[in-house]
Amino acid sequence: METKNFTIASTLKLGKVVLKVMNLEAMTQFYQEIIGLDLLEQTEGVSVLGIKADGTVLLELRRSVAMTVQTGRKTGLYHTAFLVPERSDLGNALLHYIKKQAPIIGASDHGYSEALYLNDPEGNGIEVYRDKPSEVWDVRADGRIEGITIEMDADGVVAAADERENWSGFPSGTSIGHVHLKVADLNQTEQFYTKMLGLSLKTVFPNQAIFLAAGGYHHHIGANVWSGTGIPPMNENDIGLDYYSFILPEQTEFDRLKNHLETNEIDFLASEADTIELLDPNGIKIKITY
Repeated sequence: METKNFTIASTLKLGKVVLKVMNLEAMTQFYQEIIGLDLLEQTEGVSVLGIKADGTVLLELRRSVAMTVQTGRKTGLYHTAFLVPERSDLGNALLHYIKKQAPIIGASDHGYSEALYLNDPEGNGIEVYRDKPSEVWDVRADGRIEGITIEMDADGVVAAADERENWSGFPSGTSIGHVHLKVADLNQTEQFYTKMLGLSLKTVFPNQAIFLAAGGYHHHIGANVWSGTGIPPMNENDIGLDYYSFILPEQTEFDRLKNHLETNEIDFLASEADTIELLDPNGIKIKITY
């Protein structure tokens, strides 16, 4: 197997997160009216949400009559992290969430970012955050980026808000900054995301969590075993994460990754000229395109 020194494109981005839901109407309303996404498209069974000003799709909600609530601990989504461009945008969101009595479950300063944490009505985690300037990140000589978890300066974030009366939702430039996953085995997860997908390990909380990224970012993927090690994958009919997607900058980079995966005998769920689908070691589906 050829795993040596493969590195994914440094300009890799997260694309969208797709969730399987039971109550499409309530979930759509929540992500629009509470969280701050725009409804871009809707059919009887699917809501497509994102940033209207950019035409960017960030989240899809898909209804199925076969969906069942998860019982017990399984792999899947820990949270989807929406990255807003400025501290003022985070302040605007926080004020809105307070006014709407949104289900905020935490607020943290991670050294490289400031973050709010919420849960949607079906138990999917949400992070809304802004990055601090990279000059203040704790970047080590080997490329690792150490994070912390302390109380967020909520007063400072609120003071930065500039849309105090009529918040219009997430602004242009909002993206999915990272996806944090519940996994069964940290070592297998690390090996797959570093050796197969070519991400770099940025931070390690021993026996708890790892954080991985392309290029010099603090993390595009988080993975934890806080639900326990060896937990089973989701069933097809469980509500929650269907898949998340990576977007590569160009076809050359897509072909390079695809060839690397094929050389290492990674099975694809689907393979087309511009998209591949595969499972990570935790049974979590990933779509990769450009």
